[in-house]
Amino acid sequence: MIGDFAFSTPWALLLAPLPLAIRLWAPPRAAASGALELPEGLASAARPSGPAGEGGAGALMLRMLLWLGLVLALAGPQRLEAVPDVSASGRDIMLALDLSGSMLIEDFDLDGERVSRLEAVKRVAARFVEGRRGDRVGLTLFADRAFVAAPLTYDLAAARQAVEEAQIGFAGRATALSEGLGLALKRAAASEAPSRVIVLLSDGRDTSRRIEAAQVAALAASHGVRIHSIALGPEDLETRPASRDAVDSAALRLIAEESGGRSWRVRGMEDLEAMAEELDRLEPNPSGRPPVTVARPLWIWPAMAAFLAALGLGILREARR
Repeated sequence: MIGDFAFSTPWALLLAPLPLAIRLWAPPRAAASGALELPEGLASAARPSGPAGEGGAGALMLRMLLWLGLVLALAGPQRLEAVPDVSASGRDIMLALDLSGSMLIEDFDLDGERVSRLEAVKRVAARFVEGRRGDRVGLTLFADRAFVAAPLTYDLAAARQAVEEAQIGFAGRATALSEGLGLALKRAAASEAPSRVIVLLSDGRDTSRRIEAAQVAALAASHGVRIHSIALGPEDLETRPASRDAVDSAALRLIAEESGGRSWRVRGMEDLEAMAEELDRLEPNPSGRPPVTVARPLWIWPAMAAFLAALGLGILREARR
């Protein structure tokens, strides 16, 4: 290996001096008698011309180039490059995002501007998705009802676009949290990935009550699916039980605990960004893996030189006739 270059079969380079060794140790010898007698006209046409009967110095150089090109191509020259490790991590992540009407409340500060909870979450979630190279990511949206906006996929650009295009009103304005969680679990449980995770983001309380969200969490635990929950908004039912837009942080915390996941209470943009960083530590980000070395083959270039040398030899032979 020399710098960023290496040979896949370096032993082939030992063949380079073979023609010289043959010439030194087994020089050509004149035949005792001619094997075939030809008329003088044919014999003179068949007799090699030029110095040493080999076509001159030009032909000798072409033969050397032909041989060295073949030897170098056989040795397999390659350039070593460090590239990001984008191999599959074996982790599937389903995002379950609340699209209830309260997500329009503007109580987050983003870059000096007051923005809605949905805009803040979309900004952080899109950045989170973008950094998950090697993971499969999907998106479930829920309000009055739940639907899959993006199936589990390695196409992170498509998953990010689904996050950025999420709008209030797609599925009503209520909070069918258990339905959204159940649909996300259905997709995650059907996966055969070694690690399966649901990230649940909500700013309200479950209004569907067709099934308790805690029961869904227990079912997730039985399937080996972890649920990380994020409770959004400045108020919660524990401190402001009469508030219309308070988040049921206790229920979200119970969901995470039942499934073996982690729960976060997010009241502002700083909490949201800190949550995203901690989530990356809990579910290691594949894009943070060290780069891998990839070999780019270069054998085509010496092979091309050998081909041109052979072509030149053919042209010289034709010119001598």
